[in-house]
Amino acid sequence: MDKTLVILAAGMGSRYGGLKQIDPVGPNNSIIIDYSVYDAIKCGFNKIVFIIKKENEQLFREVIGDKVSKHVKVEYVYQSTDMLPVGFEVPADRVKPWGTAHAIYCCKGAVNEPFMVINSDDFYGRGAFENISGWMDKADFNSNKYSFAMSAYFLKNTLTDNGTVSRGVCDVNEKGQLIDVVERTKIKRINGKISYTEDEENWMELPENSVCSMNCWGFPAEIIDEIEKYFIEFLKIEVPENPLKSEFFLPFLVRDMLSEGKCTVDVLETKDKWFGVTYKEDKPDVIKSVQALVDGGAYPENLW
Repeated sequence: MDKTLVILAAGMGSRYGGLKQIDPVGPNNSIIIDYSVYDAIKCGFNKIVFIIKKENEQLFREVIGDKVSKHVKVEYVYQSTDMLPVGFEVPADRVKPWGTAHAIYCCKGAVNEPFMVINSDDFYGRGAFENISGWMDKADFNSNKYSFAMSAYFLKNTLTDNGTVSRGVCDVNEKGQLIDVVERTKIKRINGKISYTEDEENWMELPENSVCSMNCWGFPAEIIDEIEKYFIEFLKIEVPENPLKSEFFLPFLVRDMLSEGKCTVDVLETKDKWFGVTYKEDKPDVIKSVQALVDGGAYPENLW
């Protein structure tokens, strides 16, 4: 079976302050994407699709694309605000990208097989790729509902010491399938306990082993056509109300399809520790973590 890894790499890191997707974190100037692609190849993925801004293409080719293209098929998809369904135009003064679900919409024509979606600036660990690849081998893509999957992390394994994080906290049934995702936009550890706030004043505790989404999904190719239908509704209903800032997010799309009974989402837990560079201050810890994995034999010094 052909399996594609789609990497969301079109966003600039506003909190981080730069193009963090290509910031070295490992030996030989390896970046986080290097390790994701390495893990994906090890787990049976045979095509990588980078979703980028057109103006960053040469930079991406030099830093990552040309290296990995010697080992796996590589394609580039460009996310731009003017990539819209027929009949729609970009609102005047709109600069902000349309969001992660729109990024997948931009893959129309480039992705025609089951695919996995990840963020470019998150280090997921080998388990996430094993989870999704194994799920693809067993999934029934011909059922009357769409079959999706999500590689999920325990909340305690996804925090940073340098500020708050946003996480989709999951409600999972006894079959290991997703019921709902509640987005908590400000989570951090306070006095040893994980807490979140909605108003910056009142903090409420969350269980350490809450299962959360890290935007690590498995989908059939047909989801792209479905995304287009939802995107059209988004453009008709939400954009007129907030033309400059409304965004079309992948987790919200999945949640809507779930609530409408159009899909099932298998939640595949991993005990790996996530890490990433949400803030500049995170980088030294990420470098230490990557080096520890290299020293422990999980990755070679020279990936390629």
